[in-house]
Amino acid sequence: MFTGIIQSVGRVATRAARGGDAFIEIDTAGLDMSDVAIGDSIAVAGVCLTAVALDGARFAADVSAETLKLTTLGTLVAGAAVNLEKSLRLADRLGGHLVTGHVDGVGRVLSVHDDGASQRWTFAVPAALSRYIAVKGSIAIDGTSLTVNEVGGDTFGVTLIPHTLGATTFGGRRAGDAVNLEVDLVARYVERLYSVDRP
Repeated sequence: MFTGIIQSVGRVATRAARGGDAFIEIDTAGLDMSDVAIGDSIAVAGVCLTAVALDGARFAADVSAETLKLTTLGTLVAGAAVNLEKSLRLADRLGGHLVTGHVDGVGRVLSVHDDGASQRWTFAVPAALSRYIAVKGSIAIDGTSLTVNEVGGDTFGVTLIPHTLGATTFGGRRAGDAVNLEVDLVARYVERLYSVDRP
């Protein structure tokens, strides 16, 4: 479990194919790895990965064919910047919202417009996910917890403040870029509760 508060922007150091899977190594930049052990979870661009090897400020992870197919990790190349967050501990502050690291789908940046010192971003969302997105609700984009400002059909918009632009990979994103989306966990459970047949 994660909070959607990005702790560092790292970079893909290496990527190697392993059958249909991939093995990636991530340089973690300023992320404190002193309390990370093999087997721990780290969100990479919003995708929960298991650290299978540690080497100073670098960790390695296996990425399954399913994850490569359903997220943007399938298009990552060496040198690509990625948002990083270590898993939540029970004593940590929940600064964002509950994020599982289980990506629901891939969206696309439609537009970016300045709004004072901030920026307003609009995203296209897969039709199957649009019903889970609500105004003033939460969404994780590449692992970043954000508040939804507007919703329209298969699009939604958020505002990014200067801090978020500087502390995440959003500063390097452009219209047309693909992003990992995770809808609010509560919305998924509410739908499931209402879809179960009642006696």
